Amino acid sequence: MVSSTCLAELGHDVEIIEIFEDKVRSINLGIPPIYEQGLQEMLSRHAGNRLKATTDYSDIANSNVILICVGTPPKNDGSADLSMIASASKAIGEALKDSKDYHVVAVKSTVPPGTTRNVVMPTVLEHSGKCSGEVGFVMNPEFLREGLAVQDFMNPDRIVIGSYDEAAGDLFAPIYQGLKAPMVRTSLTAAEMIKYASNAFLATKISFSNELGNVCKRLGIDVYEVMNGVGMDHRISPHFLNAGAGFGGSCFPKDVSALIHLAKDVGEDPILLKSVVEVNERQPMRIIELLEKRVGNLAGKKVAVLGLAFKNDTDDARESRSIPVIAELIARGAKVKAYDPKANSSMSKIYPAIDYFQSASDALKDADACLVMTEWPEFRNLDKEFDLMRSRAIIDARKVLSCKDAEGICW
Repeated sequence: MVSSTCLAELGHDVEIIEIFEDKVRSINLGIPPIYEQGLQEMLSRHAGNRLKATTDYSDIANSNVILICVGTPPKNDGSADLSMIASASKAIGEALKDSKDYHVVAVKSTVPPGTTRNVVMPTVLEHSGKCSGEVGFVMNPEFLREGLAVQDFMNPDRIVIGSYDEAAGDLFAPIYQGLKAPMVRTSLTAAEMIKYASNAFLATKISFSNELGNVCKRLGIDVYEVMNGVGMDHRISPHFLNAGAGFGGSCFPKDVSALIHLAKDVGEDPILLKSVVEVNERQPMRIIELLEKRVGNLAGKKVAVLGLAFKNDTDDARESRSIPVIAELIARGAKVKAYDPKANSSMSKIYPAIDYFQSASDALKDADACLVMTEWPEFRNLDKEFDLMRSRAIIDARKVLSCKDAEGICW
């Protein structure tokens, strides 16, 4: 959604192919099906003009570039599910069967190295009846942060283009004309690995910060002061050193898991990556331990959970650290009072039976304790609102609150 809208902003004519008709209608009306800062305004400028959505693949033959942006969710064993990649590749091939023009098929989805060459290429060529010289293939990973995706697209750190041959990369590269960023030209497999390596490294920084934060907690040290000093080293940088409840979302958990599975498939034991996941999975339970120290047995207690999205400025609750915390609260007999500025609806699909509120104040009223799980700016100035609680037992998992009596998970 973000890539399509931003490409229209750059001056391209863009068509989104979407299998859900309700999303197609919404997009064509200028209403994005997801929340992202700046997306609504940008889409409203281009919907029905440079950008349109459809369920029909037939117009693919009129395009120069075809981007595959489907999901690659994790299977039960942690590997990437490539069924949607294969399905999209088949549909693209069939749509190009009668075309006499040269087209470039570019994969934007996060896929294991070798997928573009071994899955996308042969599937498109088989169903189009063409040879490799008639269709070009590119891997173009995205590096968009949810909540800041529009900003990241328009102001990228780098643009990575992996191509099967130089001609495909040359035709594809101009779609980013107008953006100021270094362009990295690589092989298909190197581009695929750049995406995995980037996400795995960022996840590692978070788990490293959390593990150090747990040690700092026992020593009475504020880990944020420590990481502030550490991050000033230009070799390290201050980004992704925020200790707390751990990482979630649609990318880091599944991508680290897929990379672990890939490493095992080629005979390597990814000790560090496995530790990154282990630290992340343990971290939410530390919140429960702190909570029980503050309020005792949780059975019958009312616990306000502020923040349900995996991060601020998005309505995405996938792999949110609130999910295991809420599960444990329910298992221990607590009554959950939940609030998020954008993600109430998303979390209600996972936990329909808990109570959702339209403001932090409403969620805090008569609560025995409060857990702050997402760093929404509106939580920063909460203070007197906590007086609505039965007791000010407040655990801040994101270092977002400014009130003095909140306890941190790692500080």
